[in-house]
Amino acid sequence: MTEFALDRLVPAHVRAFEAYVPSPPDDVLCRRFGVPHLHRLNNNENPLGPPEAARAMMAAWKPEQAALYPQGDGWHLRRALGRQFDIDPEQLILGNGANEVIAFVIKAFCEPGDNIVTADRTFAVYEWLASFSGVEPKLVPLRDYAFDSQAMLDAIDDRTRVIFVCNPNNPTGTWWTHDELDAFMHAVDGRAIVVADEAYAEFAEDPAFPDSFALMQRHPNLIVFRTFSKMWGLAGLRIGWMAASPDVAATVKKTSISYSVNLLAMEAARAAVWDEAHVAATRAHMREARAGIAALARRLNLTMVGDVGNFCMLRLPVSDTVAHRRLMGRGVMARAMTSFRYPGWLRVSLGPAAAMAAFATALEEVLAEG
Repeated sequence: MTEFALDRLVPAHVRAFEAYVPSPPDDVLCRRFGVPHLHRLNNNENPLGPPEAARAMMAAWKPEQAALYPQGDGWHLRRALGRQFDIDPEQLILGNGANEVIAFVIKAFCEPGDNIVTADRTFAVYEWLASFSGVEPKLVPLRDYAFDSQAMLDAIDDRTRVIFVCNPNNPTGTWWTHDELDAFMHAVDGRAIVVADEAYAEFAEDPAFPDSFALMQRHPNLIVFRTFSKMWGLAGLRIGWMAASPDVAATVKKTSISYSVNLLAMEAARAAVWDEAHVAATRAHMREARAGIAALARRLNLTMVGDVGNFCMLRLPVSDTVAHRRLMGRGVMARAMTSFRYPGWLRVSLGPAAAMAAFATALEEVLAEG
């Protein structure tokens, strides 16, 4: 047999990286924990599902269309988005979920030895993609659960290429206002690309939330991320997108992958742009569900954070991993946060009413066990 020294072929930064292991599918988890049904409150999904127009489009889908390649760069979807946000479609790039768009940006601007700057407790994919690309992730502690703008500015050096700001932040739900993001962009002063990852922007109702597309006109180093996974209920189809100034978009296009977004995802997303009734109904559900969790937190004397998005976090008086296992045994799945550098906390998606009721009952029982 031929000798094969795998480590010799694997870069050191890849060898040092620990692979993320997703949880098993629901049917496996149900058997494992001995429950007939599992309420999913761990993945920040929209319990209302997709808008009606997207549902109708998918219902009319013909199986033979699966044999066709999609249009390579989402021509029609980019134009629909461009009309909605008054942006040149050539400034828009689609990806197979926001994760792929993050990779496009890191590949476009970073090489080994460079660094990115982001928070230490935020969406982990920025850190992961940088690490296994040989790029250093410089992680700045949150302050009062929020991105610390001055600490992030202090972390910038001459090898900083990209700054990632998750706004609103996952998992804390905190956010910068329009003026705060504008001031940060002025302070960065073109020294690096700044990404405003707005995966949860459509949930924000406060008029102080940034109009990042307007800021992009004044700050050409600003990139804005959006996704169809959260508000638009298309997480299973995996489609995200970014907007950037013309020169930045042209640069990122060099590292983007044509044909990576499937045909069904693009057509469903196009049908979803822009359904005001769906936005209003989703926001109303989130307000009601968040109020229920806030009442639960008061009753159990728990700290709750997060006022924007379709999730919140609860600080527990017991181990979050122990609480997670006990909740699973009661058919409820929330996100234990120890692996996200938030030990002792649970992140809870604001799901269907039945799931929220089941979570409240199960959590009370778990905490009563001590």
